[in-house]
Amino acid sequence: MRAIVLGAGVVGVTAAYELAKDGHEVTVIDRLGEPAAGTSFANAGLIAPGHAYSWASPRAPGILWRSLFDSSQALRFRPNLDPRLWAWTWKFLRNCTAERARLNTKRKVRLCIYSQGELRRVASETGVAYDGLEGGLLYLYRSPQSFARGAGNTRILAEEGLELRAVDRDEMARIDPALAPVKEQFAGAVFCPSDASGDARVFTRALARHCAERLGVTFKFGTEITGFETDGDRVTGLATRSGTVAGDEFVMCLGVFSPFLARSLGVSLPIYPVKGYSVTLPLDGHSNPPGIGGVDEDNLVAYARFGDRIRATATAEFAGYDTSHRPSDFAYMLGVMRRLFPDGANYERPSYWAGLRPMTPEGTPILGRGRYRNMMFNTGHGHMGWTMSAGAARITADLVSGRKPAIDLSGMLVA
Repeated sequence: MRAIVLGAGVVGVTAAYELAKDGHEVTVIDRLGEPAAGTSFANAGLIAPGHAYSWASPRAPGILWRSLFDSSQALRFRPNLDPRLWAWTWKFLRNCTAERARLNTKRKVRLCIYSQGELRRVASETGVAYDGLEGGLLYLYRSPQSFARGAGNTRILAEEGLELRAVDRDEMARIDPALAPVKEQFAGAVFCPSDASGDARVFTRALARHCAERLGVTFKFGTEITGFETDGDRVTGLATRSGTVAGDEFVMCLGVFSPFLARSLGVSLPIYPVKGYSVTLPLDGHSNPPGIGGVDEDNLVAYARFGDRIRATATAEFAGYDTSHRPSDFAYMLGVMRRLFPDGANYERPSYWAGLRPMTPEGTPILGRGRYRNMMFNTGHGHMGWTMSAGAARITADLVSGRKPAIDLSGMLVA
């Protein structure tokens, strides 16, 4: 079967790998010039079932409201005239009840746990290296109040079989000695020993090479998709500015751009971009970088170490499709990192980036078929795309081949 994958980010390339492994003839189409050139380029790098909480929670409306006047809020709502923003926001607010937050979090962590296992399988099968770092992640809390709340929230993840434990600041420093000099800043931490980190772009590009060289996958870069050719309830071809690409099965992995093409197929995808910022810093011989990744929860700054680099990420901003940035956008997260790891990296050589998370109101991805029986969706993974990618890819390949996926997909199938 000829399978056409739309998108060459981490979600699209992992889907291409699983489809090719199943024996399909796979072609990947992307408008950019190489794999992982969009949202996967410089994301946080955390492989984090232990951070799979739904963003839509009872606290979220207040945060959104305060963000209109206070730019230090974790979620920054920037109203504009886009009706898609207001439709998405209404659906998001409807998910901000305790009951819905609990349900959405359980669905997210279930997929994340499954996907992390699939990622390890793919890495073992292919030998692809990606600056992966096992040993867990630390979720750090500065105040007793936030620590108590964070420790209490772990129950919902633990119910799905995830091991987490609250640790005091002394044990936190034993887990990652790089935090020992600054441990007095914290009340404690939540440690998830099975969480990990790694560079999604390095992984995606290496896996794409493996797919091309070992599995015969064709990649067409610099190819802009303009629409579809259909016949009855089937898609027969993908229209591009370079001509039509015929196929038997199509898989949409276009992240924040998925809704525009889906609309031409009669499918409304509730996906909206949420902008995030990252800065990557070289170690340059500095002696006390983080030993494992983590999140400064009170400041909502995530960090991960990739070999001789560390990356910090922060901010969730509703800014439409704008990916522009200025050095001042990174001042806050750099200040947090300097306080966390004063001798952790060369802070004078930052590499800045901003990207768009494809968020659904629930925080869960959109999988499965719409009205056309050979168009599969694998999109909308939000801030967990790296964590969810391998599992979503295996699920997609199973659905294409008519097999029952390994986990329950309730709440994740296209409407």
